[in-house]
Amino acid sequence: MGYFWEGHICQCLSRISSFRRDSPVTIFGNRRKTGKQFVESVIGLAQGLLEIGLRKGDVVAIAAMNSDLYLEWLLAVAYVGAIAAPLNYRWSFDEARVAIEVVTPVMLVVDESCSFWSLELQNTNLDFLRWHAFLENLSSLHSNTGNVLHTETLKKPSQISELLDYAWAPEGVALICFTSGTTGRPKGVTITHTALIVQSLAKIAIVGYNEDDVYLHTAPLCHIGGISSGMAMLMVGACHILIPKFEAKSALKAIEQHHVSSLITVPAMMADMVSNISLNQEKKGWKGGEHVKKILNGGGGLSIALINKAATIFPCAKLLSAYGMTETCSSLTFMILYNPSGKKLDESFQKICGNKSSVINKPGGVCVGKPAPHVELQIHGDGSSLIGRILTRGTHVMLRYWDQSPTAVSKFEEGWLDTGDIGWIDDYGAVWLIGRLNGRIKSGGENVYPEEVEAVLRQHPGVSSAVVVGLPDSRLTEMVAACIQIKEEWKWNNQVTGHLLEREDIKLSSDILLLHCKQRNLSRFKIPKIFILWRKPFPLTTTGKLRRDEVRRQVMAHLQVFPSHL
Repeated sequence: MGYFWEGHICQCLSRISSFRRDSPVTIFGNRRKTGKQFVESVIGLAQGLLEIGLRKGDVVAIAAMNSDLYLEWLLAVAYVGAIAAPLNYRWSFDEARVAIEVVTPVMLVVDESCSFWSLELQNTNLDFLRWHAFLENLSSLHSNTGNVLHTETLKKPSQISELLDYAWAPEGVALICFTSGTTGRPKGVTITHTALIVQSLAKIAIVGYNEDDVYLHTAPLCHIGGISSGMAMLMVGACHILIPKFEAKSALKAIEQHHVSSLITVPAMMADMVSNISLNQEKKGWKGGEHVKKILNGGGGLSIALINKAATIFPCAKLLSAYGMTETCSSLTFMILYNPSGKKLDESFQKICGNKSSVINKPGGVCVGKPAPHVELQIHGDGSSLIGRILTRGTHVMLRYWDQSPTAVSKFEEGWLDTGDIGWIDDYGAVWLIGRLNGRIKSGGENVYPEEVEAVLRQHPGVSSAVVVGLPDSRLTEMVAACIQIKEEWKWNNQVTGHLLEREDIKLSSDILLLHCKQRNLSRFKIPKIFILWRKPFPLTTTGKLRRDEVRRQVMAHLQVFPSHL
């Protein structure tokens, strides 16, 4: 039975084959494919998968860096009604095996970066894994079995005129995308064709993606952000520039070489690009940023300082931010940060970040913009406060976690998905994010959300980053502690109080930060009792998310030995 009343992500192939028939659709190194060549490659691969016996509902795991072939596999798997399950190429073999045992794929597709997974799994008793495939023909690899395939040998000669009827997996599932859980093992999120399509349409409407875009894939295709923006670009028929993975130097080179007009970032990516340009600006002027028209940032907020720096290297780019999660097929809300037409911070964003007049006598937090047109949000609280859990529902929401039945998903409440975030909605419909429910600190009977405190600390000109954790305390239950990274030109001096310091513009201490928190009207119970100078990078997951549990563990292990720094 087909899901004819729903969308299918392979519907984009019709537009690509006609609108970009003789124009480049994918560029990967020296390999270029026109719309005609790309569509014929996808259809040829789909025919090959059908011939070897891949069927509706079968799961195909893909572990590889970004490439044009990766895009072809995502679409070809969906075309035959199977389900793609992208795995993170940065995972260890043990992490990959856990994920594979969750989704039980019939096929594993890898590139050279993950080829050892395939070789090890061939010696492992996994009865469900019938085929191993390589994106490229890797002659240097030897197999112990005869069921190893390659993309080009799988493909069957095909013409656009010979398009097959695409099929749907049961329940219209298109994708199993793993969360990057900061604790515990990652979960496979079940995402439908319709969810991917409505998310794409939202990005097209709000960000302004169109057929003239030249889109650089900076985010990995194993992450929902990279998949959803890539899918939006496939739907409009844009040109895709693919690099194996993000590195500031290679990304900037690609932007300049291919006149890239659109890309997505996370704060670390933007900081790396800004830093790289700053280091090399004196040697050689860089003009590539003049072609960039749209940048969508996710995975955390950009500071005003970083926004202003980004505007100098991408002077014609509209800069937006998005808030979302894997379980909601990427973005829930959007906000314009910088408007190139006025050569300034967007007025609404400036108002929010400046005088905060719209939130006088209201809860704090970080504004993450307004919901996308297809997104329904609700704040679920106790009725006595504006603050509560952020719930959402709609076609963008996952069906469930892959290895759970719908009735077992505790995240759902009467059709609403609990995002796990705490926040509120102001009078203008903008969402304010306070923190994660599972990161909440219980101090003296009061709830403290680390993200709210961190946002205040980062407003100090000497603080480059901050992580707030709760430490066990006999009186308060948990004590608020702040780990501080300071900017390069600043000095840490905890031996004297703030008002005695000379050159306060370059020195920091616990007392100075304490005063800073008070001046920003942070409630007394939220102000950290301990400030720790953190001299090394904060621990992150493979997808760049903070390992707050690991920060807490390290603080507890070292605090007595190194009371003022780590």
